[in-house]
Amino acid sequence: MSTELPSAVPVADTGTDLGPLALGNTEPDAPIPTSRFGAYLQDVMSSSIVLTILAVFASLVIGGVLIAATNADVQAASGYFFGRPADTLEAIWQSVSGAYAAIFRGGVYDFTSDNFASGIGSFLSSLNFATPLIAAGLGIAVGFRSGIFNIGGTGIILASAGVAGWVGFAFDLPAGIHMIIAVIAGLFAGAVWGFIVGFLKARTGAHEVIVTIMLNYVALYLLDYLLNSPVLRDPSSNAPISPSEKSTAIFFDLLGPRYPVNFGFILVILATVFCWWLLSRSSLGFKLRAVGENPRAARVAGIRINRMYVYVMVLSGILVGLAGVYQVLGKVTTGFERGIDAGIGFTAITVALLGRSKPGGVFAAGVLFGILQAGSYTMQAEQGVNVNFIAVIQAVIVLFLAAPPLVRAIFRLPTPGAKPRSRSKALAASKAAATATPTKMGAVAK
Repeated sequence: MSTELPSAVPVADTGTDLGPLALGNTEPDAPIPTSRFGAYLQDVMSSSIVLTILAVFASLVIGGVLIAATNADVQAASGYFFGRPADTLEAIWQSVSGAYAAIFRGGVYDFTSDNFASGIGSFLSSLNFATPLIAAGLGIAVGFRSGIFNIGGTGIILASAGVAGWVGFAFDLPAGIHMIIAVIAGLFAGAVWGFIVGFLKARTGAHEVIVTIMLNYVALYLLDYLLNSPVLRDPSSNAPISPSEKSTAIFFDLLGPRYPVNFGFILVILATVFCWWLLSRSSLGFKLRAVGENPRAARVAGIRINRMYVYVMVLSGILVGLAGVYQVLGKVTTGFERGIDAGIGFTAITVALLGRSKPGGVFAAGVLFGILQAGSYTMQAEQGVNVNFIAVIQAVIVLFLAAPPLVRAIFRLPTPGAKPRSRSKALAASKAAATATPTKMGAVAK
């Protein structure tokens, strides 16, 4: 039997014109070009910014589930859910919407106030909480960009707060000068604390995680000892607390005594701009980022790795130390105790992660956490939800940020670097069928 294929193969009349595919042609008449908008949309959806926003959104959703599950009204209504399901759904809505509305009123804007000046006070209170978080987050982020995992924020804050607070109450100096000297002293203490870590890593190879953890305890117990000694303890008090800082050392208010925004917020803005310039525009920042990306390649390029480790830890200590200075000169005016760090050292790690270790992102993440913290008190007062619920949301945010594939799987996001699809499933199926047609026809001819 001849194996030559006929010039045409009869095709059953289905009412559809198959065109060149009927003759076994594998190429369509007019290929569908790749959509530029589709490629752009895919790049946007796979970006880190969208991933971060969705991680926060998913955390709020999980937080809403926890609020509803622990609400007494929801638990009571769920007892007769199959009899009156609408009551359970209404109780869930009331509990979740009430809690988040209270956070908004306490952290962003109180829409129940009589005027704008009173309502905006909520956001300004959030900035008061956000200021030390931003400062400490910048210090942690600079370390991250340089390949240093600094978890010693607590120790740096305690050291800086102790020194700045001591200068604040132990000296009689003119207004302005007293504040400047107290700030410089606190930042210097943070730089020294960071230098210890950088020096040990550069000269002995000690891992910064272990060193910073140990220095946290050193700072904690050293401050506790000094607060129980005449060096820092208020002689008029039986409790381990320092004397009140003098008014000449306290940060001055920016908008008057009615709002809690002071000069420390200006310092944080300047620190954010400085970090942006350092990492994006300076040669030192380029070297730090090069060390963080690939230390071996940086060493081959002539960069002194050990020196960079010392530099970055000193800089990180100064930035995190600003948070400690703010704690004693910007928030606490009645003396400080051993818990002056208020957990900022560890929360700053979350702020740096949420901000993707970029100065602008850290600033925004610090403001968000300040809003959550300020709003949590309103939520507890009005809705009875414990303020520690905010810590749960922060922990879930870290969980999602640590597992980006989980966020992509939940929201069906494209994988970064994946090629955008230029043809529909129908066209792909038609092309596959057309490619297989000659093989089948050859088998029939044989």
